[in-house]
Amino acid sequence: MNGIIPKSKAKGTDFCGVNNYYYIIRSDLGYYMQSSNFNKGLDISIFSLHPACQNGDHYFGHEDGYFYIIKGSSYHRVTDLTADSSAVAYSLHPNCQGGDHYLSAFGKFYIIFKGKGTYRRTTNMNQDSDAVEYDLHPNCRDGLYYWGLPNHYYFLKPASKWGVEYYKGTNFNKDECTDVYSVHPDVLNFLPGGLSVTKGPAFGIWENIKTITNDSNTPVTWQKKINKKVGYNKEKMTVITHNWKIAASASIESGDLAGLIAKFQFSFSAEYGGSHVSTENESWNEMTEVEEQLSFELKPHESLYLWQYKLGLGKEPVLFCRDLKIDDEPNRPTEVPLPPAQS
Repeated sequence: MNGIIPKSKAKGTDFCGVNNYYYIIRSDLGYYMQSSNFNKGLDISIFSLHPACQNGDHYFGHEDGYFYIIKGSSYHRVTDLTADSSAVAYSLHPNCQGGDHYLSAFGKFYIIFKGKGTYRRTTNMNQDSDAVEYDLHPNCRDGLYYWGLPNHYYFLKPASKWGVEYYKGTNFNKDECTDVYSVHPDVLNFLPGGLSVTKGPAFGIWENIKTITNDSNTPVTWQKKINKKVGYNKEKMTVITHNWKIAASASIESGDLAGLIAKFQFSFSAEYGGSHVSTENESWNEMTEVEEQLSFELKPHESLYLWQYKLGLGKEPVLFCRDLKIDDEPNRPTEVPLPPAQS
């Protein structure tokens, strides 16, 4: 399991830096995170992403205080991702198109072409001014995400035995990485695949909630009410957002945002700690006890087993599905009752 989903497989997700803040953009959620320190998890705030700023191919910031959003062969420049403020659009010079990652540092723009093992540096992406191209040092080629601040660049490395780390450097060509930092769990929780690192991989399992046995020599009719849990364990999941300040304009409660993040985590493939299932039709309201009336006939010495499907992360159940399965076999069912997630 690789944990964090790389940018190449998470459209609309990216890292960027502006002045003293780092940002993580998640278009799939419709929100972005701001923090002054990913290593210590400081000053974390969550904001809504304006519809015009969603679904970008790439996001990055510049020392001029602007955010840049690339879609196809053009880019959008704004001062505020929540309001699409001061928006201006430009075309990308052909030499600046098709990059795998974009960032800004030292007053310049950097475009990383992983396939070629190179990066391009320019002072203007519309005109490709002052452009030069360099080889990307092998140690700088496996970044999942890249971003920059005025005097440094950063890139997120795949998870290792030391956890998820990011590198700080000044030269992609010479691998001048001055520092390596671990990513704080409060930041990891916002990343696609991050819950698999902080909570554990997703699981789906049938739980036996009732066993009924007819020990007599005659058929009997069993008619009773049973209680089952249905919905989302908001209390357990809200812990992942406890250090996040959610902006009033975001119009979402922390528990609901945690549920949204969990919903996407379940949709990811097992490679990234998910279950590859869609939970859209399940109740994501706060977990409650629901009463259900059941009635059926049992043959002499017959046993029936009532099963309920639940999803969880690590060892913690998170979502209790509505449907029950009644079977005369004591072995746990093997089928998955939820539809596969769309790729």
